[in-house]
Amino acid sequence: MVSGSFYIPKKNPGRPLGEDSHFIDQALNVIGVADGVGSTYEYKGIDSGEFARELMAEAAEIVRKRLHDVVPVNPRQVLEEAFSKSKSPGSSTACIMALDLHENDLRIKAVSVGDSGFVVIRREKVVFTSPVRQLRFNQPFQIRKKAGSTTCRGLEVAEEFEVAMQAGNVIIAASDGLFDNLFPEQIERVVKMSLQQNDPPDVLARSLATAALKKSLDTSCESPFAKAARAAGFAHSGGKYDDITVVAAYVQAI
Repeated sequence: MVSGSFYIPKKNPGRPLGEDSHFIDQALNVIGVADGVGSTYEYKGIDSGEFARELMAEAAEIVRKRLHDVVPVNPRQVLEEAFSKSKSPGSSTACIMALDLHENDLRIKAVSVGDSGFVVIRREKVVFTSPVRQLRFNQPFQIRKKAGSTTCRGLEVAEEFEVAMQAGNVIIAASDGLFDNLFPEQIERVVKMSLQQNDPPDVLARSLATAALKKSLDTSCESPFAKAARAAGFAHSGGKYDDITVVAAYVQAI
């Protein structure tokens, strides 16, 4: 699996790094995405971006140390261990996935909390979308840590998935900054064009993030966020301006 990423943080002089974070381990074919929940800053003065960055940094280090392990990476175990090692307080959604080959059976194993997730594209069509889990509209499930606490809050709602993979599949993992602004068919079109141009995965990730940013700034377009808002009884038009993280991965023949 060959992967690349692109990140566009919201413009915020007080928090220039935004609240998203991610990691890629090319050697072990593992990807992680996290999205710190901004409301914790508004209500409690806690920058969940710091928590998300520490969570992904710890996850990356945990994976790196397992390079020579015989057993495949278990995404849920990585998330749980990264959570326990993190010291910063905050809340975040998260998704970690690992490509696993067992007796010629190629699969993506993933764990997801909230609305950080992924889609699998096969023959230019989305064939799998990780479901969004939320308490109510625009309030996704999240993992939470209080200052000085070692209690794992929120991991009980983490969902695990296994998806069969084929050579040539494309995996797009992202924060909700992508999925709130681009419909599946729009993601498909960008992926199709990128593959036709033989773009490397980081270029595809940039193309998707840029397309999502354009939609997020359009106050009159139709978007997944606007559609979901109306379904929940809220008036909203256009996209949703947010941090945008995109990781693109190409599954290659063994």
